[in-house]
Amino acid sequence: MLTPEQITTLLRNVIDPEIGVNIVDLGLVYGVEVSESEIKITMTLTTPGCPMHDSIITWTENIIKKYAPDGNVMINLVWEPAWSPARIVPSVREELGI
Repeated sequence: MLTPEQITTLLRNVIDPEIGVNIVDLGLVYGVEVSESEIKITMTLTTPGCPMHDSIITWTENIIKKYAPDGNVMINLVWEPAWSPARIVPSVREELGI
């Protein structure tokens, strides 16, 4: 089974196509938990009406399943706390001019 750190590294391959930055550096991933039976990713999106909602969730599930095919991947999509640009890592905020 993958570790939370390995999963976080894998999630850096999931890019928000509207912003062009990975979901980890954007601050969309709130937590990663691994048990014997499940990989649980708690995350949010930039807005509740995000037009890429389904795609980002699918990409997130697929990248984990690629490296943990026997793991049950659960995406816990939350809206609290709400995402804000302050959650973006500082180097990326600077790159984006925020």
